[in-house]
Amino acid sequence: MAQTQEGVYRRKDSRFWWITTMLPNGKRIRQSAGTKNRKDAEALLAKIRLEAFREYHFDIKPQRTWQEAVVRYLAVKASLKSYRDVQRICRMLDPYLGKLTLNQVNGDMIWYVVQQRLKQGNSPATVNRYLALIRNLLKTARDEWQWIDSIPKIRLLPGEVERDRWLTKDEADRLIQAAPEHLAALIRFALATGCRAREITGLEWSRVDLNRCTAWLNHTKNGTPRGVPLNKDAITVLQGQIGKHQQYCFTYRGNPIRWDLTNTAWVNAIKKAGIEDFRFHDLRHTWASWHRQAGTSCDELKDLGGWKSRNMVDRYAKFATENLAFAASRIESTRDSKVIPMSRFGHVTNSGKTAESVKP
Repeated sequence: MAQTQEGVYRRKDSRFWWITTMLPNGKRIRQSAGTKNRKDAEALLAKIRLEAFREYHFDIKPQRTWQEAVVRYLAVKASLKSYRDVQRICRMLDPYLGKLTLNQVNGDMIWYVVQQRLKQGNSPATVNRYLALIRNLLKTARDEWQWIDSIPKIRLLPGEVERDRWLTKDEADRLIQAAPEHLAALIRFALATGCRAREITGLEWSRVDLNRCTAWLNHTKNGTPRGVPLNKDAITVLQGQIGKHQQYCFTYRGNPIRWDLTNTAWVNAIKKAGIEDFRFHDLRHTWASWHRQAGTSCDELKDLGGWKSRNMVDRYAKFATENLAFAASRIESTRDSKVIPMSRFGHVTNSGKTAESVKP
């Protein structure tokens, strides 16, 4: 390409005006202005030059918009398993924040978003998902991209009720019996290993060693591969899947399972089993609850489930009290009491007078 002079120019292969200039930091930019109007292209060039000048000479960062940040944020999060949820939340926030710059996303605007979502019937848990994304995006824009210097303090709403839904052994048996064959296998494996839905449907035979009773997961929620010990129940399930598919362990009619497991077959199965308010992911909660009831320690459960911290595991601590049993027995009525027979207040005498009022 021949040397192009500073300013705006046309290219034969584009219907838009193009701009080119050398910025104060020595960086050359050459890009489409995205417009057929020459004056608009010149205005864009002037804006770029002004922002570059202010940033270089006065350390004044250019104003970045919320939408610019969302585009980059989605590109960063594209590999996440929960990418669709991130997209959905960004779309929901666009009517409130879409026309703002990042510096305009302040405490008042956060309060406004919270109040509007609560008025529309969203639960504190749902609103907290929105707040968490706003906070993470702003922190990324400040700490990694250096687009802004400060962000508002964003606190999650109190009153979020932690989901505590799990099945009894009898309910689990009813669900397995009510489910079609392919779904029953998935349920049994989830109850035996605590694996998430996508970890199960993506499990390949090349990552399973039945002799060593181990499976290796390379597609996990937190992105960290981990090994899963297979108990006898899990081994039995996998043995029943041998020969159905060359690559994947769990299939439906000879094809890998690519869809969300909470589908029509799932809904019909829980309805037939007489179970309400239960999702496939709750099988993982069931597995963890059963482990704690059986005496598995929180540290063991953390490693079995692939959690990175104890925070998520401590929610199941209430299901096991063996470590406190001896302590609770210390004041049993059948034991020799070692409780000192003291008054409720040490400074009160038998006559009801305070120690200070009793003269020697």
